[in-house]
Amino acid sequence: MELISQHKCFNGIQGFYRIESSTATGLPMTFSVYQPPQAKQKKVPVLFYLAGLTCTEETFMIKGGAQRFAAEHGIMLVSPDTSPRRTGIKGAAESWDFGHGAGFYLDATQQPWAAHFRMETFVVQELRELILREFPALPDRIGVFGHSMGGHGALTLALRHPDIFRSVSAFAPITAPSLCPWGQKAFSNYLGSDQSQWAQHDASLLMRERKTPFPDGILIDQGLDDQFLEVELLPHHFEAACWAADQPLTLRRHAGYDHNYYFISTFMEDHIAFHSRLLNK
Repeated sequence: MELISQHKCFNGIQGFYRIESSTATGLPMTFSVYQPPQAKQKKVPVLFYLAGLTCTEETFMIKGGAQRFAAEHGIMLVSPDTSPRRTGIKGAAESWDFGHGAGFYLDATQQPWAAHFRMETFVVQELRELILREFPALPDRIGVFGHSMGGHGALTLALRHPDIFRSVSAFAPITAPSLCPWGQKAFSNYLGSDQSQWAQHDASLLMRERKTPFPDGILIDQGLDDQFLEVELLPHHFEAACWAADQPLTLRRHAGYDHNYYFISTFMEDHIAFHSRLLNK
């Protein structure tokens, strides 16, 4: 593990790191970790944040305003890059909504993407295991949240790995990727044409197969002036799926807010407090 930079932040440590991924992407991967001041004396809960399209491991730590609240609650924050980089794959850098910066937090099964685009394995296995090995993190108190594509990742990874993630929330998530252009573009390229494979990475479809997977609830915040709300995000599908699965859901709709980090930072304190309550339960 290579330390890229380190900064004192709210009496904790904000660090940026690089590793050579051996079990997931097979390429250098970057990520960021905020260690709250409590981590100097003891192991603390861990909250993974998955960022959206075009973002990197820096975006959330710079724009989210989360470190203040993580320091108050004694929670470690971890944010990976959104995809492998410099893959050499033709077309990987041609679109802002696919390829580099758009890994969709799944393991691709189709070539040429399958060789490197294995973000589910990277987050759930390789990065999580490294965090538990190298940082003062509690292995049984891990949560996940994210924004947009990362909100999709948070919901699907939590539903696919409930034994690992004890809490989940999202800001403006893509909740029904099988039905929206972003998701259809990613799924058809990464997973192929078999829509039964798509369903395994669609939060609304996954939820319909579950029965109260997170009894303490899921929190989602959505801006009503979000330019992607009606075409790409489709939160009403996830809302209906939660109702069918008897899953407690707090879906808060906010007038005047759009899709950016001004919206996210406004409600960040609520999300950190939500995860703190469940991870410290």
